[in-house]
Amino acid sequence: MGYARTQQIEGREIRVYDSLLNHQDIQALTALFEGGAFVRNEVARPDTAVFRHWALNIPLETAIHLPVYAPTLAAVQNFRADRQYRLYRCYCNHAAYGDMLFTHTDCLPGEQHLTTLWYVAPEWNVEWGGETVFFNSRHDAEAVVSPRPGRLVVFDGSLTHVGRPPNRVCYVPRYTLALKFNVTARHS
Repeated sequence: MGYARTQQIEGREIRVYDSLLNHQDIQALTALFEGGAFVRNEVARPDTAVFRHWALNIPLETAIHLPVYAPTLAAVQNFRADRQYRLYRCYCNHAAYGDMLFTHTDCLPGEQHLTTLWYVAPEWNVEWGGETVFFNSRHDAEAVVSPRPGRLVVFDGSLTHVGRPPNRVCYVPRYTLALKFNVTARHS
């Protein structure tokens, strides 16, 4: 499986994959999320709990039937072939201009969880913003991933990151579909 690029922050890898979904699947996912019953209950960290953002939880039984599931599994296997992973959560974030999003991690250091993010939009303009920014342990930005249509980013869940909301000139939401994995076993 080829990928667009890879980067490491303090020994933890980030891989960006492009062209794993066709435009028809991207449009179908966008339509699905446009009709979704998003709830404003997701928080980045306990100290920012008053600033909730929109998310749509997706049951695991549904997630395995999404067009992103097979390519996500392949990317996870390619990312860490020495470990077996299990999907434990799937949800879609909805961010719009004016939303407040905060830096966070998806797991504690050493837990070996992987986060996968799909950028779901049939089009994106560089002026719209909405990038995902990754930070080192000194809270200095070291990697940025643009939300291109159908792009997948896979990374160690203990990396501090933030999805930036779209800029004022963007009139469509920024959807990121998150599939989160934890280790079930190590291969010998």
